[in-house]
Amino acid sequence: MPIYDYRCPSCGITEHSYPMREAPPALDCACGLPARKLVTAARLGKGSSTAMRLLDQTQSTASEPAVVRSPPPAAPNRPVSRNPLHATLPRPGK
Repeated sequence: MPIYDYRCPSCGITEHSYPMREAPPALDCACGLPARKLVTAARLGKGSSTAMRLLDQTQSTASEPAVVRSPPPAAPNRPVSRNPLHATLPRPGK
């Protein structure tokens, strides 16, 4: 079933799932005010495919970012060039 967005003047946007032919243009919100249906594309899929999981995870990070407990490990040391011409190249951050 598609998921539709409804906007209440005091509570904001809520999601409700109805069959396509039965989606009302407005419904009563929990606060008692009428919530009107927003004009959006109906979200038909909530499948378990890899793409849908990635989209859901990406969307959830906008409001629930991952918590970082420590900085990432240091990058391994890179070999230093002994070529004198490399000393004239521009350095990042300088």
